[in-house]
Amino acid sequence: MKIAGLASNRGRNLCHLADAAPGGAEPSVVLTNREGAPVLEAAAERRIPTEVVVRGDDESRASHERRILDRLSAYDVDLVCLDGYMRVLTDEFLDAAPTTLNVHPSLLPAFPGTDAHEQALAAGVRTTGCTVHVVTEAVDDGPIVTQEPVPVYEDDDVAALERRVIHEAEFVAYPRAVRWFATGDATVVTDDDGTPESVRTDGDTGGAFPARRFVSEDRTASLRYGENPHQDAALYADPACEEANVVDAAQLNPGAKAMGYNNYNDADAALGLVTEFADPAAAVIKHTNPAGCATADTLADAYDRALRTDAKSAFGGIVALNRPCGADTAEAIVDSFKEVVVAPGYTDSALDVLREKENLRVLDVGPLDEGDEAVSERFAEKSIVGGRLIQERDRQSPTADDLEIVTDEAPTDAQLETMVFAWKTLKHVKSNGILFATGTETVGVGMGQVSRVDAVTLAAMKAEKDADGKSAEGAVMASDAFFPFPDAIEEAADAGVDAVIQPGGSVNDEDVIDAADDRGMAMAFTGTRCFRHD
Repeated sequence: MKIAGLASNRGRNLCHLADAAPGGAEPSVVLTNREGAPVLEAAAERRIPTEVVVRGDDESRASHERRILDRLSAYDVDLVCLDGYMRVLTDEFLDAAPTTLNVHPSLLPAFPGTDAHEQALAAGVRTTGCTVHVVTEAVDDGPIVTQEPVPVYEDDDVAALERRVIHEAEFVAYPRAVRWFATGDATVVTDDDGTPESVRTDGDTGGAFPARRFVSEDRTASLRYGENPHQDAALYADPACEEANVVDAAQLNPGAKAMGYNNYNDADAALGLVTEFADPAAAVIKHTNPAGCATADTLADAYDRALRTDAKSAFGGIVALNRPCGADTAEAIVDSFKEVVVAPGYTDSALDVLREKENLRVLDVGPLDEGDEAVSERFAEKSIVGGRLIQERDRQSPTADDLEIVTDEAPTDAQLETMVFAWKTLKHVKSNGILFATGTETVGVGMGQVSRVDAVTLAAMKAEKDADGKSAEGAVMASDAFFPFPDAIEEAADAGVDAVIQPGGSVNDEDVIDAADDRGMAMAFTGTRCFRHD
């Protein structure tokens, strides 16, 4: 798509459109009605042809516009984009020109005219923004293509608000509108007389992942620092979230330090892990990775089994429980240094114990939803430079009946139970991830390795060196992705592993299965992987 840009001054939006090339659209010409307009130099720097058509002192609008149309006729033009073009166009021009768009610095119909920012500040609104609309002869009118909001802050003046509207709204909305026209996702609907009546924007839909999102979150705390002391940080809360979470959790140890960036991150990871299980479950998290996890008949036993996976790494870690914490569990928790405890409630006697540790943060997240998706957050997201990645949360929870047994040796019922436990826990281990488990407790965890074989070696080493009263002998190994070669199976067999759960799907699956058969190991495929990269 070829664009003709009309501007009277700097043409910042036109320059941004040229740089962004939304939907492959690119400017064929920039035209101004002012001699020496700054947009001319900006266009020349981008090697965009320019035209200057100044209206004569006694020249009519119609005559001036006919000369503009004549100049534009020398270029390939599919769309006309106005940017601070300080003239109202006539029907004659609009009928002869392709679809013409304009961006206005307010959420029309609010605050039309040349002083939109002044009007917004005078009105005391807390949200303004911009509107991209189809141009008609009426001033700041015409069918709306898209809008983009921005907040108005207490200390805003006109200059600050204008700057934010340009960079956070106009630079977002105008390229979006152009992209929709370039890709055919936006169509102008006209009445019987050919007058633009509305705009159909198919690009504004997308099912679970719409073409655009609005996120409204309130800053609830300024944190001491970010991941490191030299980084500033703050906490924002989603007031609509109904799922149990650490952001809204009550902190029940008044003397403790406030939660920090890493505390929130680790506590969120810990809570996400224990809510995988219906039975009493406990997890100890360090740097968002499980140092240990277990389920048992009692919460205290689950915590003991989780801690004994790697008590050394659990030092300074985060504890999460999926049942209200009692005194016996609390006594075990405070036996070594921990940063945070997260649970859906505490007995009075447990709080007496936990509050003896001056800087132990004690978070009460309230009742867990037990997997009720009606009140659970559906998506997870990660901010990256220039954008944001959005995905559905990994809610896979295979049962023993879902597994495909691929080896001559079939897993026992006990091994199948361990496989299911191990898979649910492994979902919360950074990739490449390998986990050894027996019963419903972890034995060794190999996380975040760039080689899957190294992850197996690490899990075996942790099981033999750091686990208390546990061993890789007879354990189940879980892998978050397929094994590309048999070497990891051979490494696991040498460590004493008897059974394996993995996604399958490698071109070398048969070689991997043969390696397991040669060593009398049972192996099951899930058919899905569980990478966790952040």
